[in-house]
Amino acid sequence: MNEFVKTNYDLNDKEVVSVIDELSLWAAPFGLKLLATINLKKNITAIDIGFGLGFPLIEVAMRLGNSCKVFGIDPWKAATERTKIKAKIYSVTNIELLTGIAEQIPLPDKSIDLIFSNNGINNVQDLKKTFEECCRIAKPGAQFVFTFNTDKTMIEFYDVLENVLQEKGMLNEIGSLKEHIYEKRKPIIEVKNLVEKNNFTIKKIVEDKFSYGFTDGTVMLNHFLIRLAFLESWKNLLTDIRQKEIFYEVENKLNESAREKGSLTLTVPFVLFNCEKN
Repeated sequence: MNEFVKTNYDLNDKEVVSVIDELSLWAAPFGLKLLATINLKKNITAIDIGFGLGFPLIEVAMRLGNSCKVFGIDPWKAATERTKIKAKIYSVTNIELLTGIAEQIPLPDKSIDLIFSNNGINNVQDLKKTFEECCRIAKPGAQFVFTFNTDKTMIEFYDVLENVLQEKGMLNEIGSLKEHIYEKRKPIIEVKNLVEKNNFTIKKIVEDKFSYGFTDGTVMLNHFLIRLAFLESWKNLLTDIRQKEIFYEVENKLNESAREKGSLTLTVPFVLFNCEKN
């Protein structure tokens, strides 16, 4: 890996934000499963938690129509401005965007008929508080549907990284790696327990997966999605002085595996929860 490969993108830069929409291939597999699960009804109030650049917020708003009100909440101000532009061009008028966090949703108790989140719930700072807020704002009978990628996401990469760290005797870094995975992707059973504790009945849990294919590890590490969303956090698991050494070995091992198998594939298992407020 070239040590000068850019990974520290400014997510408040309008030009950067304007091209991240091209990463819909990441959000789409989760979102299509979510869209197929939402109960479309007239005269309801909904909220998208962590709407990002507007998918699936705008799509849901268009499918529900103007008899419905759809809120979106996200702390990312530059993305909010991007979503406003898209909603204006699409002539979508039943959306109201809230700049804020899922742990403090500025809506009244029992005011929401539908809560949805496409791979956003797992990015909050306090998952317990987020589910408590969802419980607070949901009406009895409200649908709560959300997706998240699991702790086996891109396991092909993480196994190689852990193997290299093991060979180097870097046990503290292995601990940091496992902590990083846990912080970003909670086990399904832990999420299930939090949902049920907050007065939701789980009607269905659907497990699925998709994959990203690359010719080799070098190509993977230079892919824009990897550099934007993953590589910086991977590098931060290591001290600056060890980053080049460790990633050089990881890259070589990934390339060797790709030569043996014909290509490199990273799998992304994910889960959809379809719930109802008691």
